[in-house]
Amino acid sequence: MKPLPLIRTATSTLPAALVSFAIATAAHSADLVMVSGATGNSLEVTQKIIDIFEEQTGHTVEIRAMPSSTTDQFAQYKLWLSAGASDVDVYRTDVIWAPQLATHFIDLSEAAADVIDEHYPSIIASQTVGGKLVALPYYTDAPVLYYRADLLEKYDRPVPTTWAELEETATLIQEAERAAGNADMWGLVFDGKPYEGLTCTALEWVVSAGGGRVVETDGEISINNDAAVSAIETAAAWVGTISPPGTPNYSVEEARGVWQNGNAVFMRNWPYAYALSRSDESPVKDLFEVTTLPSMTEGEPSAATLGGWNIAVSRYSENQEAAIELALFMQSAEAQKIEAMEGSHLPTRPALYEDDEIIAAQPIIGFMQDVFQSAVPRPSDVTRADYNEVSSLFWTAVNSVLAEPGTAQDAFDRLEIQLTQLRGTGW
Repeated sequence: MKPLPLIRTATSTLPAALVSFAIATAAHSADLVMVSGATGNSLEVTQKIIDIFEEQTGHTVEIRAMPSSTTDQFAQYKLWLSAGASDVDVYRTDVIWAPQLATHFIDLSEAAADVIDEHYPSIIASQTVGGKLVALPYYTDAPVLYYRADLLEKYDRPVPTTWAELEETATLIQEAERAAGNADMWGLVFDGKPYEGLTCTALEWVVSAGGGRVVETDGEISINNDAAVSAIETAAAWVGTISPPGTPNYSVEEARGVWQNGNAVFMRNWPYAYALSRSDESPVKDLFEVTTLPSMTEGEPSAATLGGWNIAVSRYSENQEAAIELALFMQSAEAQKIEAMEGSHLPTRPALYEDDEIIAAQPIIGFMQDVFQSAVPRPSDVTRADYNEVSSLFWTAVNSVLAEPGTAQDAFDRLEIQLTQLRGTGW
């Protein structure tokens, strides 16, 4: 069994949990090890699914928690897979990783032949590389706008359809609530940290402003345009006014923390936050609703970035047969129903959107079907193996503007040069 290497930099290492992970895996006693990110109640819900799998099959599975940040996850997974580490059998993977990690995963086409047609074809296509189905759908994803319905009603404000309308309403309610005694109230929270999450958030601003999607399907680098520059400058102006000064360091979980404590009027976030915000312990339970994200430019359609998670089997696994069983169970209707009801995660199976129990437990599920079907994909389809670097350059540029408004044109001038150099002769 090859031991797992750890990423180290000159100034830091990945979180301590990863260090203990590498040490512990050398002596694990479970039949299978699965690694999975830990955002919200994700691990708890996944464990419930694993418990059923273990009972039905007799296999034992150890879930190892990874950082919430998809950027940290990808870097560590890439290192382990490149080293041919056999300690991990099953990986939970982001929808954008298939082209970059495909050579390290086994082809599940034959094993899943009987169930492929039960999923949305576009999701199956997103995980198919060179004719190989490298991961099975677990759940899909697209963000929404959370809003305090009680406060909009209190101040007689409509649900905003543009970011300009949101800014106006957020400013009014923030000032009024602070004057009424809640000094911690903010108008809007979102993730502005330099990581993959910011690529998703910023892409929505740019696309809904008519500024393209950074790199177009024909390989054209489109990001350096007036609409994109204006969109990012608009968002940067929110920091310190209607959004906390620390926003350039916020992940989705920091944003959720402010929101769920009752200290934000609006929040841009993924559906996972819905179940948590409606929990019995949540101060905002029964006080909020969700809607589609606003447009940056009036007349442009709303844009929500396509997300989603999948289950892949490592070709270095020493127990591939059992690992395939686990992957098949994770994509099953039974498993996806648990994810939907307890994690408010979106099924990849159309039939589950008609399930009355799911809709009763998590009303957001029915609303989200149209949202994710029209969601905007990140340019991983065209940039493929270079996507992670493309995204990193983009989120770094955007984060620099959030931290220093007024610099978007310079940042995108540099970004265009960097992307052109990376592209070389073409994608």
